[in-house]
Amino acid sequence: MVRSRRDQVMAILVVLPSLALLAVFVYGFIAQTVYISLTDWGKGAALALKPEIHFMGAYNYRDLFSGFLNVRFRQDIVNMLFFTVLFVAASLALGLLLATILDQRIRGEAVFRTIFLFPMSLSFIVTGTIWRWLLQPRGGVNVLPTLVGLRPADFLWLTSRDQVLQFDWQALPRLVVMVVALALVAWAAWSAARRRFRTAAITGLPGLVLATWVVLGGAAQLKALPFPEPHGFNLALIGVVTAATWQMSGYTMALYLAGLRTIPDELREAARVDGANTLQVYRYVELPLLAPITWSAIIVLGHIALKIFDLVFAMAGPDNAPTSVPAILMFLTTFRGNELAKGASIAVILLLMVSVLIVPYLVASFRTGRT
Repeated sequence: MVRSRRDQVMAILVVLPSLALLAVFVYGFIAQTVYISLTDWGKGAALALKPEIHFMGAYNYRDLFSGFLNVRFRQDIVNMLFFTVLFVAASLALGLLLATILDQRIRGEAVFRTIFLFPMSLSFIVTGTIWRWLLQPRGGVNVLPTLVGLRPADFLWLTSRDQVLQFDWQALPRLVVMVVALALVAWAAWSAARRRFRTAAITGLPGLVLATWVVLGGAAQLKALPFPEPHGFNLALIGVVTAATWQMSGYTMALYLAGLRTIPDELREAARVDGANTLQVYRYVELPLLAPITWSAIIVLGHIALKIFDLVFAMAGPDNAPTSVPAILMFLTTFRGNELAKGASIAVILLLMVSVLIVPYLVASFRTGRT
């Protein structure tokens, strides 16, 4: 008993310095950033020895999402969301395809596995520099058609200002409220189904549907801006998505390949005995067992995409608006414009978006570990 207490005390003493450093240099700086975002630091002499700072509350956040001069921030948010969806989807699809091919025990598997994993060993700066050369408007991949006697391509890649899937920023609050409300209804219906339609679930569902109807009616009146402001997917992001997918698809390939190699052959054989063909075994046996790996990959890739900075900086530079993302704008606002409070606000928004992705995953992981 004495030895057990002594071990506990020693363990606490060993961990305590790391906890203290973590509290100061991580959570302490996060708290300071949040406080700065609620001030007007940067309106006056931002770099003075004793700058005059006033508490402004949520003014910076309101100004970012509805201010007339912050159009670039709102487009950067749209760019980041489109980039995240396309990058994660492309990396998962390509990684799964490569893993499925390598799982067939092809000749030279070790060589191909090394080739596919090699891009991951590079930094995003190196990847960005390489793909910047490849995607030059008058060189790189645009001259490939000339190898077969065709005219060179004229796509501008990183500098294109064409947009697709445009929407009005004024519709965003209504869209967000509708998505949340419908998600709540779907969750309530799923919970009721899992509880085998207990009385409490059945009686609570209509009330939730009615409340959702009222919320949707109120959401129809919401407006983010007093004027229309179109935003959409800049085609220049295709080059950035391509470079990011090239680098990270090897990571998802390694995850999926490890998962495929851990599936017992007995499960596949049992499915074949029941009459399943190769495609059905893949669809109904292998893919469901790969679901935890897929979720882990989504979390990691989504975290990378939401805070992407170095790849975009190296490929297109900080001043190229079609490929800009919030992390780039935060850098420019804070260190070039000396608007420290506004830059801190962008940083807090990025932190919240990453937290929305990671925190539920961590909570679910801890619950699974306890059970």
